[in-house]
Amino acid sequence: MIPFRVTFRPGVPISEQAVYAATRAIVAGQLRAGEPFPSVRMLSRELKINPNTAHKVIAQLLNDGLLESRPGIGTVVAELPGSTATQRTDLLGPQIEALVVEAKRLSIDLDDVTSAISRHWKRLSTPNAGEPE
Repeated sequence: MIPFRVTFRPGVPISEQAVYAATRAIVAGQLRAGEPFPSVRMLSRELKINPNTAHKVIAQLLNDGLLESRPGIGTVVAELPGSTATQRTDLLGPQIEALVVEAKRLSIDLDDVTSAISRHWKRLSTPNAGEPE
């Protein structure tokens, strides 16, 4: 079983979605340095994607420095200096851009968007938020 989930979205390449999910798991600490990363075969089987796509995902994560290949061991999560708030925030880049584009399309000013985010944040931060009563 792979230690992250991918929610497939139409219009976005599967490889990008898998790289994003794996990056998020690594930066958030769900995958720790030195832990083995799934092989191409396992990633392909678990995500139900083509092995070439799984290879592309692993190659991208290696290129980004999030994974490293260790002779005799395999591919493992690389040692990161610790995820910063900026790294974690950067993971929200596509969602933030979509929000900004939609707000501008609807002529909503920044203060109103910020207030709406703050209201949602507070609502979801309260105990038992989202649970049926």
